[in-house]
Order: sequence, then C-alpha cells, then structure tokens
Amino acid sequence: MKKLYSILLLFGLILCLSVNAYGQESENPEGQTELPSELRQLYAQSAVLMDADSGRVLFEKNGYEQRPMASTTKIMTLIVTLENANLDEIVTVSQYAAGMPDVQLGIRKGEQYRLGDLLYSLMLESHNDSAAAIAEHVGGSVEGFAEMMNAKARDIGCYNTYYITPNGLDAADEGGVHSTTAADLAKTMRYCITQSPKREEFLTITRTSSYSFGDTEGLRSFTVGNKNAFLTMMEGALSGKTGFTNNAGYCYVGALKREDRTFIVALLACGWPNNRSYKWSDTRKLMSYGLEHYEYRDVWEEPSFGTIPVKGGIPESGSLEEQSYTHIALAPGAETTHRKLLLSEQEQITIETNLPEELSAPIEPGTIIGSVRYYLNGDIVQIYPITATDKVDPISLPWCLRKILTAYRL
Repeated sequence: MKKLYSILLLFGLILCLSVNAYGQESENPEGQTELPSELRQLYAQSAVLMDADSGRVLFEKNGYEQRPMASTTKIMTLIVTLENANLDEIVTVSQYAAGMPDVQLGIRKGEQYRLGDLLYSLMLESHNDSAAAIAEHVGGSVEGFAEMMNAKARDIGCYNTYYITPNGLDAADEGGVHSTTAADLAKTMRYCITQSPKREEFLTITRTSSYSFGDTEGLRSFTVGNKNAFLTMMEGALSGKTGFTNNAGYCYVGALKREDRTFIVALLACGWPNNRSYKWSDTRKLMSYGLEHYEYRDVWEEPSFGTIPVKGGIPESGSLEEQSYTHIALAPGAETTHRKLLLSEQEQITIETNLPEELSAPIEPGTIIGSVRYYLNGDIVQIYPITATDKVDPISLPWCLRKILTAYRL
C-alpha cells in the first residue's frame, strides 16, 4: 500500500511540473502560446485584438481577467439608452446626478434637457453627471439601469462583466466589483458597431467632433468636443471610448475599418498617471499588427459527393436484387456563404466531411444527413450541411404484394 501511495505521489508531482512547464489552460481556446515579437512590449495589463466581423479573438494578453473598466462603461450606457428610449424625451436632473464627481458637464438639480443631447455629453467628454441623469431617466434609478446593462451584457455573451454604475466610477456591492474583461469589452464594442439595431446612431454620436446644446428653457448652453484622439490617429478609425479611475488605470476600447477588415482593440489597466499616452501606443501597435498580418482568404473547397446506400429502401429500378441509394449535395446556397475568413499568414484551415456509411428509409429530399466542417486551430469556424436529394420510400407489405402480383401477372 505504501509503495502504491509513493507511486501516486510521484505521478502527481510530475503532473504539476508539466503544468508549470507548459502553462495552465487558458479560458481562451485561441490563446497565444508565444507572444508575437511586435506585441511583447504592450503596456496594458489586459489587451485584446478582435476581428469585428466574426468576433474571433486574434490576440489576447490576460484578455479573460476581470478588471475595473472606468468610463469605457459608457459604450454600454449609450447602446442601452439608444435601444430603450426616445431621444426626444425630456430628462429632469436630480440632486444625485448633479452631485457626481468630475468629469462633469455641470448640470444642476431641477434643470431639464433633451435626452439625445445628454448622450453627446456622455460620449464626447465622458461627463459623469450626464451619465447618472440618463440612467435615472431610462432605468427609473441608477440601480434599475444597471440591471438593464447587466441583462444586455448577458444577451450578447459577456458573462464576465458586472455593471453597478452607468459612468464607470469605481464601485462594489454584494454582487461584485464593477468590472469586465478585455475580451468582453471588445465583444461589447462589436455589438455596438455591427449588431445592434441602433449601430448607426451609435457611430454617429461617437464620431461627432463637437456638439452644441442647451437646457429646455434656453437659459444655459454648452459645447462639447470629442476627446477620443484615436479618431484622428489612424486611417479608418471608427469609434472608441477612453476611461480612467484610480483602480482601473487608463482604459480604452476602439474600432478601425480598412477596406473589408474591421478590428477592435480593448485595453484595461494601461498605465497610471503620468502615462496617459500608453493607451494610444498600445492601440496603434495592436491595430497595425492586425492590418499587417491578417487578410481575408477564400477557404472554399468544392466537395465531391456521390451517393449513399439506403437500408430498407425501394431501389430506383424497382428490383429487390439491387441496393437503394440517394444522391447527396450541400444544402442550397451553402456554397455562397462565409467563403472567406480573416486569417494570418501561418493559419491554415482543415476540412472534415462527416457522413454516415448508410441511411435508413424513408428519406425525404432536403433531409440533413451530414456536414462539411471547417476547423481553425481546432475550433469549428464554419459548418455546411449536406442533404439528401432523392426521395426513397421504405419497402412495405403493400409494395411487396404489388411486386408479387406483377411478377405472376395475377
């Protein structure tokens, strides 16, 4: 017994050493085993480069670790408001909203503003008081609006994100810490610019260079200017949002589109004062890496299909001495969808055809019987269904009787 215990203990030690040698399994199925040379000097503690079209993470550095995200929160505040409210509604400022810490627009208790105007204050200059006023109006309270934000996060697959405030100020409650991951932050931006029914409105607001408005009584006027410097840093810059708190550090999420490629970069904990420019350096580095190394490639390969035998089916010739078959083909239109994938120079697609050796009658035309699967790094990236094209009825007693009567001419 002692000998067996010693062997098991030795095996456990070897296993632990193996884990340490090769690294623990990443939450990211596409995680990097070795950092590309261009990306070894990133300042951000968490970073993600994402293909906005497919949602595939092309690069990540601690991309699945939860961290505070500061005012990058406001992209969710904006999209939830766009999808759930009329922008011509009038917002009455509460004492709570007016008392938010800097950065402030400077709205006062009892003042009224058009909701759509406050959204420009929210996104262009990241005003915390405007965020609170918007949240109270749309959600009934800040807590109610946070519930809407968390529900939207779950809807779009951001399961490691937790919202408490609409402005991203550091906060914690019984549910956790106001936080996200770089991967979830990139996924949220992807939803905002490519999937939301309000994506055009989102882009219009976040790309506006300056905007002027006033309160409903015309007693006060404001002009806000866009603080997202990335919009003029790189050709094709689409949208973005900065953020900073003492706990979060400098954060950023941004999107860029050139020709047919759209990339998203998300950065968390990208330096603290006086390192404000680190986020721009990391963003340019990641965007440039995507532009240089990823291109769309046509991965389509014309499959060759024949027939599959059908057990218990009536042969086409009508003779029991012959086997019944059905022809097979790709589902109609499959060959025209998702033929191209965004791939790096080293990435290769592997193709696997899955078909049964035999089918059983009855078979109807259009029945899905198999698939052609495209794999990238071991993950399925596309599935094309294979269908039967011929109707094959089962051999039945009435059919057998008719065959006998015909054979003996009875």
